[in-house]
Amino acid sequence: MSFDVAAVRRDFPILSREVRGKPLVFLDSAASAQKPKVVVDAMSDLYLAHYANVHRGVYQLSAEATDMLEAARDKVAAFLGAKDRREIIFVRNATEALNLVAYSYARHHVGPGDEILVTHMEHHANFVPWQVLCEEKGATLRVAPIDDRGVLILDEFEKLLSPRTKLAAVAHVSNVLGTINPMRPIAARCRAAGVPLVVDGAQAVPHQKVNVQELDCDFYTFSGHKLFGPSGVGVLWGRAELLEAMPPFMTGGSMIASVTLEKTTFADIPQRFEAGTPDIGCIVGLGAAIDYVEGLGLDAVAQYEHELLAYAEERLAEVPGLRIIGTAPQKAAVLSLVMDDVHPHDLGTILDTEGIAVRTGHHCAQPLMERFDVPATARASLALYNDKSDVDALVAGLLHAREVFA
Repeated sequence: MSFDVAAVRRDFPILSREVRGKPLVFLDSAASAQKPKVVVDAMSDLYLAHYANVHRGVYQLSAEATDMLEAARDKVAAFLGAKDRREIIFVRNATEALNLVAYSYARHHVGPGDEILVTHMEHHANFVPWQVLCEEKGATLRVAPIDDRGVLILDEFEKLLSPRTKLAAVAHVSNVLGTINPMRPIAARCRAAGVPLVVDGAQAVPHQKVNVQELDCDFYTFSGHKLFGPSGVGVLWGRAELLEAMPPFMTGGSMIASVTLEKTTFADIPQRFEAGTPDIGCIVGLGAAIDYVEGLGLDAVAQYEHELLAYAEERLAEVPGLRIIGTAPQKAAVLSLVMDDVHPHDLGTILDTEGIAVRTGHHCAQPLMERFDVPATARASLALYNDKSDVDALVAGLLHAREVFA
């Protein structure tokens, strides 16, 4: 399957600019991906030609904006393989989606002595909400271990499933290690134990096809900005029968069936979970981003990124004193780097002088940093617009850093 990365790069105008007098090498897409022009154009078109509030007006502009928003919902539903478009809830980001599940589902099903199961590789967004809920409810947060490659130990995960387990929450792809978790075997074990499974898909959807029916999970979340869409929009997918039984996360306008001085009744899904005016422009932009990646073909993207990751791992082996944290056999193009005698922040600063943007720090995964006994890493995350020249620039920058700290 062919993949024309040069053509893809032309779709992202920002990649043609310079930083610090050098061509920009953007290697921080796991934090937030760049936006193709078609996404910006779609948002501009809404604001310049169709904008009005949605689901309220009887006039043409409102109808047009509503149609554009609901068309985006249809695109997301098809993108995830949802059975019912009402299962798509627009939120601000994956973090809000996970908190919605914690607040509206888990807090009504978890009590004293119960357990919630996560893994050691979770981002704080899929760790802290469950930890806080367990503290509130007198429940226990169980953490499934990973091995030294960053691979989830599936047998240990299964052993931790018990009649006390009321929910399991697992990242589809680790934002630090790049590990692609085996979601179907995980879901099968959860299903056998009668445990609902929440999947944090923020790092998965930019790199591979996702079908929630095939995964057989119960909730799936992702953020628009990591999928080459705008920041400020995210998605919660949930099984309709679960969502229909859940109370609202937030209350207010647009999510009600009726309000009297005495009582309020709530709308059906998805409006029940979409209180207030949504971020209409971002939702439309997310729909355009989905059109864009599907136009490229996510299978082709995955194959291209796999080849680029292999090239990067080979080239990085040339850098003395460099170690990659996360060497799972199945992983996305995420490279968490530590270099002997060089703090990751210094590494990131030196790379910045070469126009190379990488992430440094604990990546909102402090338990995982403790697991690997490092305070932080410098993370280079590759996306569909990166090429071998970006990898070569990274290796040159790292060799320069090695010389500086020799």
